[in-house]
This record gives sequence, structure tokens and C-alpha cells, in this order.
Amino acid sequence: MLLTSEHEELRRTVKRFITERINPHVEKWEAEECFPAHQVFREMGELGLLGLDKPVEFGGLGLDFSYNAVLAETLADIDCGGVPMAIGVHTDMATPALARHGSDALRNEFLAPAISGEQVACLGVSEVGGGSDVASIRTGARRDGDDYIIDGGKMWTTSGTQADFCVVLANTSDGPVHKNKSLIVVPMKTPGVQVAAKIRKIGMHASDTAQLFFDAVRVPQRYRIGEEGRGFIYQMEQFQIERLWAALNAAGNLDRAIAATVDYTRQRKAFGKSILDNQWVHFKLAEYKTEVEALRSLAWRAVALVVAGKDATELASMAKLKAGRLMREVTDGCLQFWGGMGYTLENPVSRMFRDGRLMSIGGGADEVMLQIIAKRMGIHPQDA
Repeated sequence: MLLTSEHEELRRTVKRFITERINPHVEKWEAEECFPAHQVFREMGELGLLGLDKPVEFGGLGLDFSYNAVLAETLADIDCGGVPMAIGVHTDMATPALARHGSDALRNEFLAPAISGEQVACLGVSEVGGGSDVASIRTGARRDGDDYIIDGGKMWTTSGTQADFCVVLANTSDGPVHKNKSLIVVPMKTPGVQVAAKIRKIGMHASDTAQLFFDAVRVPQRYRIGEEGRGFIYQMEQFQIERLWAALNAAGNLDRAIAATVDYTRQRKAFGKSILDNQWVHFKLAEYKTEVEALRSLAWRAVALVVAGKDATELASMAKLKAGRLMREVTDGCLQFWGGMGYTLENPVSRMFRDGRLMSIGGGADEVMLQIIAKRMGIHPQDA
């Protein structure tokens, strides 16, 4: 799809914000294994960056998803993966269902402060025994008068140690697994909510990741997003957006990895010539560049479907799958061309190598993407 001058102005605003307000602090945040989400989000809220496609009446700009896509791509300019991931969780993973299906009262209470950056959102879907297999979650919410009582736990919760509220997927009945779930907003200061652990990871260090427990957590039923029993459907809608966000952000990161590797191999000499002058090296980098452009085209084709109000599940799944594979292949290949320097912590490509490994796991593993694509093709055994 064709981008307008408004899209490019947004890109310039985001780049300027990253240069001035984020990248100077990335090394400190990586070392501390956390970034100040409230501070960063308030500043982004003031620029209107947290509600690009959210309803105007709740503080958003009311634009279409193509603007979110530009934001996702441009956030790759951040010198680490953890900060953009946390921003993406807030804008395109934890709040889309709330914006689309939440009551006006619920959106006033939670979406509006999320858009302004006054509150940080997180998403509670994955569990210790159920990550990509969303249907198997065990967290339950039983009715008690006008309230829900929530018991269970969530795992891999981005921004979980800092968030003000969590959008929790829970079983609200004993019905079929695809029809018994609801999305419920849970304020993190509610009695019974416990941040059990901050999880250390091999990458994404600047983003805090938590394990959460819910012990008889009482919240009003009015905190439910949309209809009871429709949570699985709403979450699948959110996954579609999340996977596109991931693919677009990956394309931007891979461009940076290739560009940095070109610069380094042009300067590095071995056996009387630059590393880049070896045919294997420049041919391989040309191939990587071609693959990334194919990923970007696939992702933007899916974005066009979303903007048109059409189902982009198949293309989004393909883009997410391809992004995960390329984040592994391209960063590994580029790292090799850096030689010993590629194995150092401060190397930008080694950080992308570590951060990017999550792409094939989070938001639905590669194997789940393949399953979705196979079902759409009509060749999955369950469809036989």
C-alpha cells in the first residue's frame, strides 16, 4: 500500500523521539534489566503515539492500522529489542480488544489512561502449562454476585512488574474450550494479585517479564471486555495484530543488522582485502536483503487487508513465521561475518541475535503458525 506524507511525518516524529529520548539510555536500561515504562509511555502519550488507531473519544487519533504499522517498523531504530516489544505489547497486544469491544465505561477507566501513557498495560494469556496452546489455559474466573473471583497464574508477562492493569484471559464457564473464555481487565494493585517472579532471559533485557499469580482476586464483572465466552475470539483478533507488529518490527531490525554488517565487513581486512570483497559475503548479504524485502512486502500486504477490514490471519501467520526464521538466519549469518567481535555483548548484531530469538517463540511459536497456515490450506489432519 502507498504511504502518505502523514505516514512519513509520523516516522520522522518517532525517529526523533528515539534519538533524543530512548537510545541515550538503552545501555543503562539493558544493564538494569528494566526500562522506566511510565516515564517513556507518558512522553509517547504526549506525542499521540500510543493511540494512533484508537477511538478519538478516548484520546486516540482515530487513524487506521497502517499508522501502527509505521510505528512498529520505526521502533526498530531503538538500540535493543526489549523497549519496542514493551511498547508493542501496550499498543497492539494488550489494548486492541479493549478498544474494539470494551464498554464506554471500561474504556474511560483503562483505555484512556493507556493512550495518554498514565497507565501501563500488560497481557495475561500464556501460563506455565499453556503458551501457544491458548485453548488449554487453566486460570478461572467464577461469578460471585456482581463480581468475578479469579484464581490461577500467568507466565511470560511483558511489563508485568510495572503494569497498572493486566488484560487476563480466563475460563468463565465449563463449556467448550473455544467458547468458555473471557478477557477481563484486572488492576494490578487488586488484593490477591502477586508478581511472583521477574524472569531473567537470554535477551530482551530492558523489558521486564513477570510470572503472575491470582489468588481469589475479586473484580467487578463490568471489567469484562465484551461478551462473556467470546474471549478466545477476541484474543485471536489481538494475535493477528500482534503477529503483524512483530513481522514489521523484525523487518526494520534486520535492515539494521545488514547495514551494520556491510559497514563492518567493508572496513575489516583479512588476507589482503576487505571481508566484504569476498563473493560469499556480498552475495549472502544481497540474499539476506532480498529476503527481508520479501518479508516486508508480505507484512504490508497483510496490513492492507486489516485496513480494509478483511481477515488477515493467513498472511499475518505467514509474516510472523517468516520473521522468526529470518531473525534467526540473518542475525546468525551477519554475526558470523563479524568474526570474534560478533561474540561480544556490546556488538549490535549479537544483541539482535539474542533479542530476535524470541520471534520464533512469543506470540505463537513457528509450529503454531505452520498449523494455522496448514488449516487455511485445508491440509491439516484435523480438517481431513
